[in-house]
Amino acid sequence: MSRVRQGQVWQRPGCRLREQLVKCGARGAMLMLALLCAARPAYGQELGNKLLGAIGINAGTQPEPGLYLLDRLVFYHAGTLRDRHGERLPVQSLDIDVAAAVFGLSFTTRFGDNPYFTAAVGAPLAHVATNADHPQIAVDASGFGDFFVQPLKLGARFEHFDVVASYTFYVPSGRFEPRRLSIGRGYWTHQFSIGGAFYADLKRTRRASLLASYDINGRKRGIDVTRGNLFQVQGGAGANLVGPLDVGLAGFALWQVTENRGSDLPDIVRGARTRAFGLGPEIGITIPAIPARFELRSEWEFGVRSRQEGWILVASVSLLSCCAMPPR
Repeated sequence: MSRVRQGQVWQRPGCRLREQLVKCGARGAMLMLALLCAARPAYGQELGNKLLGAIGINAGTQPEPGLYLLDRLVFYHAGTLRDRHGERLPVQSLDIDVAAAVFGLSFTTRFGDNPYFTAAVGAPLAHVATNADHPQIAVDASGFGDFFVQPLKLGARFEHFDVVASYTFYVPSGRFEPRRLSIGRGYWTHQFSIGGAFYADLKRTRRASLLASYDINGRKRGIDVTRGNLFQVQGGAGANLVGPLDVGLAGFALWQVTENRGSDLPDIVRGARTRAFGLGPEIGITIPAIPARFELRSEWEFGVRSRQEGWILVASVSLLSCCAMPPR
């Protein structure tokens, strides 16, 4: 029987690494058996944090070694546009709704006790519906968004804190129409991140975590517009209440640090820089019998400038499929 300790789900004693590797090479039915033998939560999993609110109280942590199957469901709604001074723009009947499912794989290994190495990829499938009394704002489209690729994430663990650093790029693979709102953003983004987590006790049941990222945006495809570079912070604080249940408060902050530029840039956004903050609750639970880690997070935006203002709901599930290493 799997056992739960310090908020972590541990492997069954009889599941050896060799047996898990054999299962990984078998057919789909054997994969389910491997899932039952591997029982470890996926703290610190990431499928991209370009979306505000995508990560929460485990933003600056790193998962245990293993190969993970990941899925993230995102729902976003906004009904307000803010100008560069934070004032509401008089856009009539504005209604922005986004629903997306991001599917991905993440692999983590460890060299001795440290460092940890992670690589991950993700593919988003999204539906965007925007209604307003303006033809350039109205859109209703579905399809794949921009792919997330994280070739390198390094981390180290100590008794009371973790540190992580990563490089990620976003591929402009989604459908993009230069002069309309689109599922894809139409440009490459290179993202550099650094962060960590602090644990108040040796059992790691109470923690605070932050991940700071700098986004370098390329020129949009088919139009002379380059989005300014962005600095963001995501994270939060939480505690393990009982067994596998975690609760906490998650938040984010975003600042545009360089100007938008390009000959096709509309005059109304010249000199305008985006800013946004968000805050909301998060709950996470590990289910040993599957095994899986589920997280649910909702955050409301405030202090917004030069962008839409709304709220986001994120539901994530992580499954350890194979190749787990024994816990330290």
